[in-house]
Amino acid sequence: MANTYNVTEFIFLGLSPNQDVQRVCFVIFLLLYMATVLGNSLIVLTVLTSRSLGSPMYFFLSYLSFVEICYSSTIVPKLLSDLLTVRKTIPLWGCLAQFFFMHFFAGTEIFLLTVMAYDRYVAICKPLNYTTIMNQQILLVFQLPFCGPNVIDHYFCDVLPLLQLACSDTLLIGLLIVANGGTLSVISFLVLLVSYVVILLHLRTRSSEGRRKALSTCGSHITMVMLFFVPCVFIYLRPSTTLPADKMVAVFYTVVTPLLNPVIYSLRNAEVKKAMKRLWTRTMKLGGT
Repeated sequence: MANTYNVTEFIFLGLSPNQDVQRVCFVIFLLLYMATVLGNSLIVLTVLTSRSLGSPMYFFLSYLSFVEICYSSTIVPKLLSDLLTVRKTIPLWGCLAQFFFMHFFAGTEIFLLTVMAYDRYVAICKPLNYTTIMNQQILLVFQLPFCGPNVIDHYFCDVLPLLQLACSDTLLIGLLIVANGGTLSVISFLVLLVSYVVILLHLRTRSSEGRRKALSTCGSHITMVMLFFVPCVFIYLRPSTTLPADKMVAVFYTVVTPLLNPVIYSLRNAEVKKAMKRLWTRTMKLGGT
């Protein structure tokens, strides 16, 4: 397929044409993004500086927090700047870069969630091939010709809006995305759920205190898995068409979910909370000297 790039930039329609709504969204999303960066950075710093959090689980948790910062930063800063402008544009290369890095960090997050699930069962398994498959799909999108129109009814560059703008037949690519990306999301989701079911079954032989601690940890992980995979399945496991609800679902998994990671893992984990208190105490002592 020959590359035809008559389009040099795309225009986002954004979340709403109402300027007042956009200003309110700017304030809300700015606060959420700041909380996401600060909260996840605190987890990374706490794990790196605490000797009590030296197990593999917390090592993966620190990387998950770092990935959440990167994932959110590929979309939210551009969204914030667009909420303050009337004409929301992005260069073609910027659109493709945003699309690539969003799916790259999403694939990394799936890998980390999978490893964390198996770590709870004290087993190491081969990572899922999500990143490899998604990279193949991304290459297919990169080869699409864009010769007009260039208006995207969304607030960031994702696969389904881009397919609608390509001036070629995208039916095959759309089916591949459903068969690969959507199906793989479902399989990954089911594998993770099965692994936690196995863990819960093994808890029957533990003491009540051991069950309570394990259930608290597993409950946090299952919550994150649900929050991450349910929107992915909704978006990618259907034909290449967009729905009015897509924007709201996208806001949830690009803006809200990255913030929930530090909230769920820190507030429900006693060891992390203790380590954060020790870090705060050391910081205050250093500040007072």
